[in-house]
Amino acid sequence: MAFTSPVLERIAAHRRREPVGLYSVCCSHPLVLEAAMQLSKETGTLLLIEATSNQVDQFGGYTGMTPPQFHAAVQAMAQARGLAPERLVLGGDHLGPNAWQHLPASVAMARARELIRAYVASGFHKIHLDCSMPCADDPSPLPDEVVARRSAELAEVAEATAQAAGLPLPVYVIGTEVPVPGGESALGAGVAVTRPEAAALTLEVHRRAFATHALRGAWRRVVAMVVQPGVDFDHSAVQHYDRTAAAPLSRFIANQPGLVFEAHSTDYQTEASLHAMVRDHFAILKVGPAATFALREAWFALAMLERELLPTDGPSRLIETLDEAMCAQPHHWQRHYAGAPATQRLLRAYALSDRCRYYWGEPAVQAAQQRLVARLDAQPLPLALLSQFLPEQAQAVQEGRLAARAEHLVRDKVKQVLARYARACEANEAPARDGNESSTAELLSNH
Repeated sequence: MAFTSPVLERIAAHRRREPVGLYSVCCSHPLVLEAAMQLSKETGTLLLIEATSNQVDQFGGYTGMTPPQFHAAVQAMAQARGLAPERLVLGGDHLGPNAWQHLPASVAMARARELIRAYVASGFHKIHLDCSMPCADDPSPLPDEVVARRSAELAEVAEATAQAAGLPLPVYVIGTEVPVPGGESALGAGVAVTRPEAAALTLEVHRRAFATHALRGAWRRVVAMVVQPGVDFDHSAVQHYDRTAAAPLSRFIANQPGLVFEAHSTDYQTEASLHAMVRDHFAILKVGPAATFALREAWFALAMLERELLPTDGPSRLIETLDEAMCAQPHHWQRHYAGAPATQRLLRAYALSDRCRYYWGEPAVQAAQQRLVARLDAQPLPLALLSQFLPEQAQAVQEGRLAARAEHLVRDKVKQVLARYARACEANEAPARDGNESSTAELLSNH
């Protein structure tokens, strides 16, 4: 039986003027992934999970997992939770030389080729080719033509790897105006929306590069471009979507059959903005730090509940332990959080960029979490305290929809954030079609 790409099907539905999109959970934390899988089961939506190149690479990334290990772990988790295999797609985010920008381009690109090979051979289907950042001996900014040529080189590796392994051929995302992974260090005056002329140039130089590298078949599976729709966040502020400012860009992609935009850094956007972005052809929405920010909020809320309920007999000290781990290994946050020690302390705990996410796997932090869970799950949790620290979860407990157990409460808090994306990406009505509609088959013959 021929493989039908669920990503291509979803993009085709969007191009048929169905108000649907696809959200991507860019995270490796097990509780976030479990929440996403639970949501997918409850709503019947397609779940796209993406590993970023700093989380997972051929050397282990900051998670300690290689692409085959991450793929196997997610598949095992989905199987254990009864998520149908056809509901789950895995992707690779920011795949390119980004982790090795400090090296000469020849060395960084050699490592990027191995990175792509490892992802595709493991069964990752959606591949974001990101060669947008200059390496040590590159000019800055990097010319679009160089970005496109390097992306085509990586696509060649991906195509050959999938064919050799007998796997379905990947779908690709391209782009040159790629937001900084994980949000900005400082928004300042804000980020500018990509100009349609710049998007047109990006599309054309990539088309030529793929043609030069005999990748015409792969070009038909380029489903999206990464651009800047004018949304981003830093440690304490969010730049929200402005439909008027993004309208020229939206009109541009509407006239490119088979293509949509992929929007990065959509964390902390309002649900109304997410719906608007999907309608305006920013049909792939990436979320990451907002999910782990909700995870952190939930753990902190439970730790504060513990202080009130069980002030003695060996408290977990989760909040303190997390900060101690961050101070002992500051390389994940030190370059990003400026200011006096008191300011840095607040940023470590509460910044929207949520660099806490790098530390949940530390042994001391995990031990503190386990102690917190054991202490709270050993007795009934008073509704009044739940209402104080996790009011929405308290209501769900009252209504019998949620068990008052620590990890259930944490997952539910994360699921609330992801549910906004699921709702934004689902069709609520079927508008009249227009001349820009496409079928899945047509996507493979367009652009």
